[in-house]
Amino acid sequence: MRVHDFALDLRQPLTTAHGDIERREGFLVAVDVDGHKGIGEATPLPGWTESLAECCEALADVNDPKQAIETDALADAPAARHAVSLALADARARRDDAPLAASFASNSHTSLPVNSTVGDAPVEETVEAAENAVSAGFDCLKLKVGARDTDADIARLRAVREAVGDDVSLRADANGAWDRWTADRVLAAISDLDLEYVEQPLPAEELAGHAVLRRRHDTPIALDESLASVPPARALASNAADVLVCKPMALGGPDRVLDVASHARDAGVDIVVTTTIDAVVARLGSLHVAAALPGERAHGLATASLLDSDVAADPAPVSKGIMSVPESPGLGIDPDAVLD
Repeated sequence: MRVHDFALDLRQPLTTAHGDIERREGFLVAVDVDGHKGIGEATPLPGWTESLAECCEALADVNDPKQAIETDALADAPAARHAVSLALADARARRDDAPLAASFASNSHTSLPVNSTVGDAPVEETVEAAENAVSAGFDCLKLKVGARDTDADIARLRAVREAVGDDVSLRADANGAWDRWTADRVLAAISDLDLEYVEQPLPAEELAGHAVLRRRHDTPIALDESLASVPPARALASNAADVLVCKPMALGGPDRVLDVASHARDAGVDIVVTTTIDAVVARLGSLHVAAALPGERAHGLATASLLDSDVAADPAPVSKGIMSVPESPGLGIDPDAVLD
């Protein structure tokens, strides 16, 4: 196994609950399976995975990539595990001369809709950003909420729905910013807006509170940050979500997401796959995972534009709100081109 480090600047700082992100740093991992090379990516994200230093240490301890996955030796380092698991999956798909998505599911999608994220801004700017996204071809928008006064967020959601009409799907992402009383009030106030879901209205650990919100309101509830705090099986057992937002980097690899998706399907819960502001290798991995899932939901994969540069050219850019799945074997990107 070979490991190469990389660092990519963002076009502009991204504010999160764990502080501003100005740069993404991580590791590219190359493995060999039966003479076929595969590539993976580990890009740790504070609050979701191990630290960069812990990731580096975990990768340095891997002598046999396949054994590391089979023995779960990287259980405490999801970003590192993601890199190794993705690299092995890529190599095996190349060996089998199949696109990665097709190696995951025989009836995989060849293209997928993706959502456009509209950041936190005043009403007029929010509406303008939403209209621009729709003009660019997106028919699913995710609005960031929770940082402003609840009345302001309600007004923003109403203004966007009025501006884009009923044919555009709307999602709201609170990033765990509300308490139960506030979430209850907002959900009641927006019940007529036909939102696809409200993502993480309460803090991550409050599974019982999310379950209560599901019972009290018609707007579906999605969990995101909760999956970094509790095992997905516990989230499913708590009846706290209609949708699980799965980040392959945070869950530890494509195989982990596919396993969660299988159990979620049995529980009647949908899956939306998103990235963690990754480089092209991990984004492609997420695209192939999403393509292997049933259903027509838009996924949160349109994040390449956040980066000022990348480790290689992207073979699956967003076009009119759609990402096409590469048809070439594996991820659809040449490992040697990435590593050179």
